[in-house]
Amino acid sequence: MSDILRISRDGRVAHVALNRPDKRNALSAALCHELVKTLEEADHDPGAGAILLTANGKAFCAGMDLDEIGIAGSEAINQAHEQLFTIGARVSTPIVAAVRGPALGGGMGLAANCHIVVAAEDASFGLTEIRLGLWPFLIFRAVAEAIGERRSIELALTGRTFGGREAVELGLAHEVAAEPEARAAEIAFAVAESSPTAVRSGMTFVQQARGRDWHSAGQLALHIRNYVFGSPDFEEGIRAFREKRRPKWPSLGE
Repeated sequence: MSDILRISRDGRVAHVALNRPDKRNALSAALCHELVKTLEEADHDPGAGAILLTANGKAFCAGMDLDEIGIAGSEAINQAHEQLFTIGARVSTPIVAAVRGPALGGGMGLAANCHIVVAAEDASFGLTEIRLGLWPFLIFRAVAEAIGERRSIELALTGRTFGGREAVELGLAHEVAAEPEARAAEIAFAVAESSPTAVRSGMTFVQQARGRDWHSAGQLALHIRNYVFGSPDFEEGIRAFREKRRPKWPSLGE
């Protein structure tokens, strides 16, 4: 693996940092492939309870790498983009992101795929593809899921940028923090302390319930809830609550 990603581990939190600061962390083909591979590997790691996504340099992600525009229509990069911009709907390990500086085009799509987003005051978001004579085709679904289709259309048509505060108002980010990396890490560690059975079951429900009718989604909820009700983690959670102590989740072998 190259150095375009910095990967580390702290307890049950897998930390992934975009590391192309000289290119404002633009999404090259190599970065897309490595990021998808790394996030999927973290998702399959039973020891990882949360993924912390950050970026080195002054920009979170400036979008597609325009230096590679000639290969942008190739099957390989199309597949990499599709995998990256659907990652939030596919992984069961929560992704917590810290966004500082620009998150434009694909950068905004990447943020929309994260399950919890902490933005800096100086963060800037936007679907700026229209300025290049393009439409945000592959990222549109995740953005619309986060902020609604009508607002997403407005942003795609105008290409306007907006800051962290508006990102919170729209639902793209969850909060603004003076030190977004520290706050996102705090959240990631808190998430990672929760029951792996509960977290993965909940994330699976969210993914599988999407697009179902009301009755079918309810049946799915009952099925998964009954599974969690019968799990050793739930038994331990109830016992720990009554005994006023920290749970020792059996699914972690504690």
